[in-house]
Formats: sequence, C-alpha cells, structure tokens
Amino acid sequence: MANLKALAKDTAIYGLSSIVGRFLNYLLVPLYTHVISAASGGYGVVTNLYAYTALLLVVLTFGMETTFFRFMNDEKEEHDTVFSVAFGVIALLTSVFLGLVFGFSSSVSSALGYADNPEYVQLMASVVALDALQALPFCHLRYRHKAMRFASLKLLFIAMNIGLNLLFFLVLGYRDVLWVFALNLVCTGVITFFFIPDVLRIRWKFDWGLLRRMLSYSWPILVLGIMGILNQAADKMIFTLVYPDTSVAKVELGIYGSCVKVAMIMAMITQAFRYAYEPIVFAKSKDSDKAEYYALGMKYFVIFTLLAFLAVMGYLPLLRYMVGSDYWAGLRVIPIVMAAEIMMGIYFNLSFWYKLIDKTYYGALFSMAGCIVLLAVNLWGIPRYSYMACAWGGFAGYGTAMLLSYIVGQRLYPIPYPLRSLAGYTAIAGAFYGAMTLVPSEWPMWQYLAISTLLILAFAAIIYCKELRRKISA
Repeated sequence: MANLKALAKDTAIYGLSSIVGRFLNYLLVPLYTHVISAASGGYGVVTNLYAYTALLLVVLTFGMETTFFRFMNDEKEEHDTVFSVAFGVIALLTSVFLGLVFGFSSSVSSALGYADNPEYVQLMASVVALDALQALPFCHLRYRHKAMRFASLKLLFIAMNIGLNLLFFLVLGYRDVLWVFALNLVCTGVITFFFIPDVLRIRWKFDWGLLRRMLSYSWPILVLGIMGILNQAADKMIFTLVYPDTSVAKVELGIYGSCVKVAMIMAMITQAFRYAYEPIVFAKSKDSDKAEYYALGMKYFVIFTLLAFLAVMGYLPLLRYMVGSDYWAGLRVIPIVMAAEIMMGIYFNLSFWYKLIDKTYYGALFSMAGCIVLLAVNLWGIPRYSYMACAWGGFAGYGTAMLLSYIVGQRLYPIPYPLRSLAGYTAIAGAFYGAMTLVPSEWPMWQYLAISTLLILAFAAIIYCKELRRKISA
C-alpha cells in the first residue's frame, strides 16, 4: 500500500509538469494556428521537423534512460560509475551528431526538403543535442525521487517558451516559423545551464565492463524506442513524401498535426504515469507481491485513461478552439488518435515483463511489428485518404504491438491482469461515447455539453463505487 501511495504522490507531482505543463504549452497551438494560416503550410513545417527531432532524441539517448534505472538498482554497481558511463555514451553520440549536421548542413537540409532554409535544420539539431544531454540529469532526479525539482525545471521551460512566443508572435508581430525553433533553443539552453552544478558534483569514473553490459541491455531498448517513435511520428515524416500533391501536403499535415495536439492529453497522462511508475517497478522487482502490484497499476491506468477519453470527447466543442477554425476539418481524427494512445499506454505497462527479465529484444520485435503495420497502412492510405490514414495507421500499429506483448508476456512472465474488469470498463466507456455521438448536431452546444457531463459523471461514479469507496473507507 505504501508503494501505491508513493506512486500516487509522484504521479501527481510529475503530472503537474507533464499534464499541466503540456497543457500550458499547448496554448501555443492556438497561437500558431491563428497567426500561421492553414493554407500557408507553415504549421506543417513545424509538425514535420518536430517529428524528426523526436526520432533523433531517441537515437542520441540510446536507451540509456531505462538502462540507467536498471543498473542503478543493481546492488553490485557503483552509482557514479553508472551515471558516468551512461552520460558518456550520450555525450559522444551528441558530439558526432552535431558535427555531421553542421559539417554537411546543405546536404542534410536538402535531403529533408529544406534546401532554402538550412537554418531550420541547424536550430532543431541544436535543440535535440541539448535535450539529449539533459536526459540523464532528469533521470537522476527521478531516481532520487526529486519530483518537485523535476517539475519545477519542466515548468520553467514551459513558462519561458510561452512567454517568449507570446512576445515575438503577438507583441512584436513575427510570423516566420524560424522563431518557433529559435525560441525553443533559447529555453532549452537555459534549462541545460541549471544542470551544470549537478553534473559537476558527479565523481566521474569509467568501467569498460559496465559499458559493455549497459550497451548489451540498451541496444534493444534503442530499437524499441526507434520503433515506438516511428509509430508516433512516421506518418508526419513520410506524409509530404507520399501525398500526391506536394503543394497541398504541408497544408494537410498542418491540419492533422494541430488536431492531434488536442488528442495528446492521453500522451500526457501516459508520460506522467511512466515517470512515477518506472523507478518503482524496478525497485519492487524483488518483492513477492510484484505481479499483483503490476496488475493493479494496469487497472488504474486503463480506468483513468478511459475517463480522460470521455472528458475530451465530451468537451470537444470547447476544446476545438485550441486550434484556428481553418484547422477544424481535422477534428475527426481525435477519437481515433486517443484510442491509439490508450493502447500505447497499455503496451508501455505490459512492457515491464521483458525489461525485468533482461529480454528487452522482445520489445524491439513487438514495436517493429507495430511499426510495419503502421507504415503499411500509411503508405497505402495517405494517397487515398490523406491524414485519416495516419490516424488509423497509429491505431492498427499500437494495437498490434499491445496484443503481441500481452500474448508472449503471459507465457514468459505471467501477470494476473483483471481482463474482465478492464473489458467491462472499456465497454461502458465505449457505450457512453456512442451516446455522445448520437446527440443531434443541430442541438445547441450547451445541451451536448450537459449530456456529456452527465455521462462523464456517471462513469466517474461507477469508478468510485466499484474501485475507490472501499479503499478510501479502509
């Protein structure tokens, strides 16, 4: 019970930086989509380049975040040595990456379709490099349960980024997407500066044997991470290459990218849960009741993500104002993308079995299978159905990875997940969402919102009566 209380406390704090922080950061979406018209394709450029940065960040961190937690919880390893080796790997890869990007700037920019704007690529490469160097210091804060400092730094970045964007785009009247990337670099640099004292306090050591063991553990996680990011971002990377009309592709991608932002509350919840859950899972790996704990964690994750799904869909008539009205054509992707994100979160929770038995290559195989499905749907569907194919591709890809991980995991590391309970909550949430969609479109907004609110409260009441009332009274 103490572990569950610690998980709840840390999830709440990490949620402040992840859920609340991202929500504040998403205030930039209405800013960008109101000052950058859909027809200009400018937001499509932002969507495209940020998709590449997500992939590059996974490559540069090389799976060392999860590897760091795994070896820091090994009683045989010296903590400063683990940090030194992991940070050294990231620093080396980052240095090589920056050298290649700036040394071959023209070629790299041309290959990405930005021959006329190499500065976009250079700025985003610098952002990725600094983000990669921050990864281990942030992990160290999580390991030491310094959730408040973690949250403070994340929120400081958000506050600076929002403030500078409002200044440059609203007050000073800039419209060039260059400033989106430049301001990101400034804010990332400030946060990196705050970690310098932490890094200097480390007693730097190196161990070749530990390096080999860590790389052996991390490379499947790297492949898993690449496949995971491709599942999230491949559609945005290949869209302009596959869509038949190049001039329209960035416009369509901008519409899709902006509306996906509305659905990303599910990704926020998953990330907040992950930040708190991952260190506890490894710390609890030797306890006799670990399987029951993992099953309970999965149950609560699914319940509350279903509640979040209903909340977003119920209040979508209000949330749609997060994006400019000329982007509203893409709102129909939101329920599909949110359902896909729930499956991605379930897949993340399922993934601990192969991490705990050091068979991380299974994760790489599952994610690769999901990625192949996603790419197949996108390559076939984008020329025919535009960004709707992107939404369904993610749904199919995450669903494939989730099912494979569950089936194989129950054979090699059985965990008694409460499938009947999970299926019941999913069916209820699906029925309530179906009821929301049956409200006639000509009804006033307040009537739709009233019905949605009643359905959301009904689902919350079911959760309280079946799951929480007994525990609270106990």
